[in-house]
Amino acid sequence: MAGATRLEITIPGGRRVDARVRSHVVHTDQPLDNGGEDTAPSPFELFLASIGTCAGIFVQGFCAKRGIPTDEIRIIEHAQFGADGVLSGVELELQLPPSFPERYRGAVQTVVEQCSVKKAIAAQPTFTVRTSGSALQPTPHTPATTGADHQAR
Repeated sequence: MAGATRLEITIPGGRRVDARVRSHVVHTDQPLDNGGEDTAPSPFELFLASIGTCAGIFVQGFCAKRGIPTDEIRIIEHAQFGADGVLSGVELELQLPPSFPERYRGAVQTVVEQCSVKKAIAAQPTFTVRTSGSALQPTPHTPATTGADHQAR
């Protein structure tokens, strides 16, 4: 995954914000008590979900290689917040069924430590915000229109 990945973020209305990722659209909204319609998870909830689902895909891969069923495995994520409301820790609780092979219990826990999202957070990436021209400016793929063109439509 070296290099850069481009996501396009749009604001379709209300407190909803969407992200286009490859051919997918990820929808977000705010809860009712924050002015949204609660039609989708909030961006922060998706952030937290990305940690747990990343752990899940590592567990799935580990189990698939060993022929271990995953239908009874659960990962419970516990987020801790400081007095200032900022995320201070995340605990991932692996709930393994009694049938899970004892010899792999430590190894599957180690595999979760390899989660790419966890590693990205630990790496403390830099964040840069910049502005550019209007998204409505003509691009090589969008013909320029005049005010008269808009009025005629």
